[in-house]
Amino acid sequence: MLPDETPAPREPSWPWWRWALTALSALGFVLSCYLSWHALRGGSVIGCGGGSGCDQVLSSRWSSVGGIMPVSGLAAGAYLALLVAGLFVGPNIPEADRRLAWGAILLLAGAAAGSAVWFIIVQKWIVHAFCPYCMATHITGLLLAALVLWRGPRGWLRCLSPALGLLLAGILAACQIAFAPRAVFLNGESTSALPAVEPRAVPLIGSASAPSIITLLFDYECPHCQHVHSMLQEVISRYHGKVAFVLCPAPLNNQCNPYISRQVEAFRDSCDLAKLGLAVWVARREAFSSFDDWMYSGDPGQPWRPRSLDAARAKAVALVGEKELDTALADPWVGRFLQASVRIYGNTVGPHESGNAVPKLVFGTRWITPEPADTEDFISILQEGLGVPKP
Repeated sequence: MLPDETPAPREPSWPWWRWALTALSALGFVLSCYLSWHALRGGSVIGCGGGSGCDQVLSSRWSSVGGIMPVSGLAAGAYLALLVAGLFVGPNIPEADRRLAWGAILLLAGAAAGSAVWFIIVQKWIVHAFCPYCMATHITGLLLAALVLWRGPRGWLRCLSPALGLLLAGILAACQIAFAPRAVFLNGESTSALPAVEPRAVPLIGSASAPSIITLLFDYECPHCQHVHSMLQEVISRYHGKVAFVLCPAPLNNQCNPYISRQVEAFRDSCDLAKLGLAVWVARREAFSSFDDWMYSGDPGQPWRPRSLDAARAKAVALVGEKELDTALADPWVGRFLQASVRIYGNTVGPHESGNAVPKLVFGTRWITPEPADTEDFISILQEGLGVPKP
């Protein structure tokens, strides 16, 4: 080497972009593992109570493929592979191994980006709710894809591998659309006698003389209850009036439900809303169905939101009159029936359920917590989970 020559600067083994690649891969892996653990274990994720965006997204059919494989499990595997492949792109790695690692990284980054776009679309326009944990994972995938495309090797590999990754994400989306999961429900059987409910003396959807009377435990602030409520009349019609549903409020609020371990902001008015509904029934039985349907109605094309306590009281006053409503609220029957409903809830809580286990259907000593996608699912759940005879 001549005296005036200086050696070319050597690229460090771990430049900043490799640290960023490793950190993003590790973050995506941790988030996906946590969501996978939640999917297998059940319950609520930290900071996301029942009825929240997390709960709606993670309990929807789009959180799994065919109701079997949680998509977070697939994501965890992809991020782990990204994390490992990122260890083999340094300057000290043989060229052949480095090209293989980059091919895997580009493929997985394309899949992560395509999946992120798909699930953001699902949350925005299908579920109409957002899960912060899911969104953090999606943003991580998009940042990873941008970084990899920027720092990846030039040539055909840079174009082909991400394209194949996007194709894999498209196949995942197609599978989710094409393969609907089977009817899902938690079920069990009470070991103690449940409080008897006389269908002619309580709120009811259907005929009190129907051969199969099913008890429905619900909460007016529960989005899953709203989903089930929207199918009740169709189920009754499909059964030709041979089933009916006794409506028993089971507020997910420990002010009136001692089986709820902690207070959740999403259900802060549940007890008062339940009492309002029962008071409408006491004051004017024929007005109850209008109140009940209105509580679960919403604006067309918009995600459902629970009615506020003030709006619910105004609706109740419009249906029965203010003096009549106040008189009915003071009727001891309201409190007695509410507590009887809560006792049914307490006798039908499974060992693996969180404190947000409504809606719940009870038939005899058997009970289920359903997650029907449609009316066909609902009927299948009634027959398979509760043993209700076929229509």
